[in-house]
Amino acid sequence: MKSFASDNYSGIHPEVLEAIQLANNAHQISYGDDYYTAKVQQIFESVFGDVFVLFTFNGTGANVISLKCCTLPFQAIVCAETAHINADECGAPTQSIGASLITIKTPNGKLTPELITPYLNRIGNVHNTQPKVISISQSTEMGTVYSVDELKSICEFAHKNDMYVHVDGARISNALASQKIDPKAATVDCGIDIMSFGGTKNGLMIGEAVLIFNDELKKYAAYYQKQSAQLFSKNRFIAAQFIALLSDNLWLKMANHSNSMAILLATEVSQIKGVTITQQVDANAVFAIIPSHAIEPLQQKYRFYVWNDETKELRWMCSFDTTEQEVLEFANYLKQLVTD
Repeated sequence: MKSFASDNYSGIHPEVLEAIQLANNAHQISYGDDYYTAKVQQIFESVFGDVFVLFTFNGTGANVISLKCCTLPFQAIVCAETAHINADECGAPTQSIGASLITIKTPNGKLTPELITPYLNRIGNVHNTQPKVISISQSTEMGTVYSVDELKSICEFAHKNDMYVHVDGARISNALASQKIDPKAATVDCGIDIMSFGGTKNGLMIGEAVLIFNDELKKYAAYYQKQSAQLFSKNRFIAAQFIALLSDNLWLKMANHSNSMAILLATEVSQIKGVTITQQVDANAVFAIIPSHAIEPLQQKYRFYVWNDETKELRWMCSFDTTEQEVLEFANYLKQLVTD
């Protein structure tokens, strides 16, 4: 039985495994000067336009490189309190860059200009760290998705205040699939300067990408990649996976599936008395509160996380390989636990 704990628990898509095997033939130049890395750079350009692409082993590495391109040690990164860079990266941005985090409490994981404005009142004061980048997660850690209008508003606000916008796109595929519009229109055309593009949560074995749209941020990016221990000598094995992922819209097809499974899950469990869906289901995450007596026995059969220990809010994640049968069996078992 598959779990509902994390899309990191999922396996590798068969087409991605095949791409790794194909890249294993013959020799290729190391450190990203290979055929596969050049090919996927072209594919990313066909999707997003003028973009410089670097690859990393993991999401923390992608975020650190992205934010390092944007900040100096006396500057600060504005993010939601729930942001992965704040809650789940063991202080990596601060340790690796020296820049501080300014965290903001949000009701749904999303930042707005109105929430950020009070934290900019000491720009220019030598005694304070200087906010330089707004980092948002798309989709957010609460499973919500920024609309194009919301993204444009944040980008316009940031650029007006001489700040950059970074997107932690560990689940960018799910966010873009939910919006059902051109990926470029929902990212770079909104004014995003730099973005971490997730692969591991959407069928890859290993690897994330850093997409740099703003020319100002490209100059030292490759050096930051090397300095951060994220330059893979056999980079072709990461690049080949992204070729498979981006071919024939596989990335969006898988994300559409995991999103639809989350919607089905939310629909089914919301009909159970005593179950409350706590966040809008925009992507592949469902947040809910259930009768407390049902949590432990449900976890014994299905692994998932208690997101908030105080409120007992739970998080259930769907993946590209989650099936409708698994969702229905989960919902039926939860119903039994609640009604028994």
